[in-house]
Amino acid sequence: MSEGLLVAAYLVAALMFVMSLAGLSRQDTAKNGNIYGITGMVVAVLATLAHAHIAGITLVTLCMIIGAGVGLYLAIKVQMTEMPQLVAILNGFGGLAAVLIGFASALEVNDSLVGQFKDLVMSTEQLIHSSEIFIGIIIGAVTFSGSVVAALKLHGKISSRPVSLPGKHWTNLAILALAVLMGVVYVQQHSILALLLVTILAFAFGVTLVLGIGGADMPVVVSMLNAYSGLAAAMTGFMLGNNLLIITGAMVGSSGAILSYLMCSAMNRSFISVILGGFGTEEGTIVEGGDEGEYTEVSAEEVAERLKNSSSVIITPGYGMAVAQAQHPVRDLVNKLRDRGIKVRFGIHPVAGRLPGHMNVLLAEAKVPYDIVEEMDEINDDFADTDTVLVIGANDTVNPAAAEDPNSPIAGMPVLRVWEAGEVIVFKRSMATGYAGVQNPLFFRENSRMLFGDATDSVEQILKQF
Repeated sequence: MSEGLLVAAYLVAALMFVMSLAGLSRQDTAKNGNIYGITGMVVAVLATLAHAHIAGITLVTLCMIIGAGVGLYLAIKVQMTEMPQLVAILNGFGGLAAVLIGFASALEVNDSLVGQFKDLVMSTEQLIHSSEIFIGIIIGAVTFSGSVVAALKLHGKISSRPVSLPGKHWTNLAILALAVLMGVVYVQQHSILALLLVTILAFAFGVTLVLGIGGADMPVVVSMLNAYSGLAAAMTGFMLGNNLLIITGAMVGSSGAILSYLMCSAMNRSFISVILGGFGTEEGTIVEGGDEGEYTEVSAEEVAERLKNSSSVIITPGYGMAVAQAQHPVRDLVNKLRDRGIKVRFGIHPVAGRLPGHMNVLLAEAKVPYDIVEEMDEINDDFADTDTVLVIGANDTVNPAAAEDPNSPIAGMPVLRVWEAGEVIVFKRSMATGYAGVQNPLFFRENSRMLFGDATDSVEQILKQF
């Protein structure tokens, strides 16, 4: 393939990626957005292979087939509840690719510089190229190790509690400063040993950085790592002189940064405060010493009668719904209520679940109509005029302490004001805390009732009453 055709193909691919981002901005166009993204990537890969004259192209093709097979297997095997950790680790693979390409570029011998100013040109070009390698590797290494830790936290393999090294932020700063120092040494002396030290220190920094962030901030961490993987891809583009990688990396990096900002706004926290460490105890603990009062338990039969006598219902899902895989029986319940002429809507908090848009994806999978799924800002003023609210697996995103207790760790966080409704039914397995590890006074309100048990079983028992 000629250079002109390659540029044209890259332009088409870049346009597809832009259309993909535009499509992913809305639920009803997200499927088309995915198709655009897939098409753009196929065009980019095929054009690159057609243009390149690679020795051992058969081996490259074989590796691509193996990688595609692994990706397809994971996409089919992974449950929706495991999607956050899958996204986190895929971000990490992007960072690891940047590290490997960086070392390949560092080891490559450039013998194309000629002319009487050869030494001067080599010095300038090598300085720029070495800087690109150093920056790409340090961002990629932080992305990879940080993503691994985030995936382990999301998967419950390590504690969701923020954990810091002795010295806390000063230790992290020292690790980062030493990595930058080794990077300067590499740029000046082209020492592979210095580059190895940069990589090791960057891996360590990624681990300590994400370990110090609490579980309640995981949606921000995932979007932050997404931004880092985009930056790593952009730096890889500079290393390879590939304009498409630069464009797509910049788009992923900027969209991830914007998403991180939106997530922080949804929790009333600054990006810096998230990076400097999260809050909360271990998820699933019972907070002692509360003076909130007694909770009132209710049966599935009683909930069904209340729903039958309601004229308007709002459902606010959370990660508990994903764990129980209750989205399908919830959809059936919605259909039953709508058949009776009852107005039903969903209220989605921006950080519900473990991943931005997690609840929207679950509801879309269950074929819930898009027009009854509303964001927090759209629906918050309607709770006061709602008869019954079903809180299915949500905890921190419906906590009134965020609005009423200035001493709460989540004070000021915008939440779904479910307590303003006539009655609130909370679906929970137990009285344990959510991911932030903060007690929820909602459970003890006069208009709140607790329905204990697995969310799927609870909803199915309610359905039987219809």
